[in-house]
Amino acid sequence: MSLLRHRDRIEGDLVIEVAFTDVSLSLGDAAADDVRADALRRVAQATGSTPVLMEQVHGAHVDVIDDRRASGAPRADAMITAQSGVSLLARAADCVPVLLADPATGWIAAVHSGRAGLVEGVVPATIAALREEGAEPGVAWIGPHVCGTCYEVPAEMQDEVAAVVPESRSTTSRGTPALDLGAGVRAQLAAAGITDVRLVGACTREDPTWPSNRRDGPAATRFAGVIWSHP
Repeated sequence: MSLLRHRDRIEGDLVIEVAFTDVSLSLGDAAADDVRADALRRVAQATGSTPVLMEQVHGAHVDVIDDRRASGAPRADAMITAQSGVSLLARAADCVPVLLADPATGWIAAVHSGRAGLVEGVVPATIAALREEGAEPGVAWIGPHVCGTCYEVPAEMQDEVAAVVPESRSTTSRGTPALDLGAGVRAQLAAAGITDVRLVGACTREDPTWPSNRRDGPAATRFAGVIWSHP
C-alpha cells in the first residue's frame, strides 16, 4: 500500500499536488509524540515539503502559514499558505478533509470540516480568507468521509444542522435521521462559486482501509488530506 493515495496535481507556474495518507501513518490524537513525528517525517520525504499539522478544534478559525507566524501547531481547523515547499495537512476519521487551490497565485488551503465546522462555516471562512489575500480558489478536493447513510444522529441534531445547511439532511439505510457532511460541504463550495470539485468517493465507516471513529471508536487513528506546491 502506498504512503500517499489518490494523488492529483495541477501544473502551472507552480505545481500544486494533493494526496491522502494511508493507515500506515499514525496521525491520531492519541499517537505518541515520536510516532507522530515519524509520520510527519515520512510525509516530508514523500512530498519533498515541510508538513504543518493543526491542532483541530471543530471550529472555523483559519490560520495563515507564513514566515511571520509563531512556531507550534496552529490551533485551527483550516490553514492557508502561498509558500511553496510547505504541505498543509487536514486530519480526519469521518469528518470531511477539504483541500483548496488557486493555480494562478499558488495559494493553497487545508480544511477540517466536521459537523460543528459545517455549521460554523469553516469552508466558507477559508475561501473568504483566501480571497482577502488576493487569491481565487478554483479547485477543491473532498477526501473520504462518513457517508450520508452511515452518519446517524438524533433528529434534533439533524434539524439543527439542516437549519444552517439544508443539503446536509439525510437518512440512514434503516430510515433513521442522518447527516451528509459531504453534501453540505459541496453545497458550501457551490455557493462560493467553486465548480471544479474533485471527490474521493469512499465512506470511511464502510471502507476499512480508512480510519473511522464511528466504526472503531477511541481506537481510530486519523488520515490526512495533504496539499503542497513546488516549482
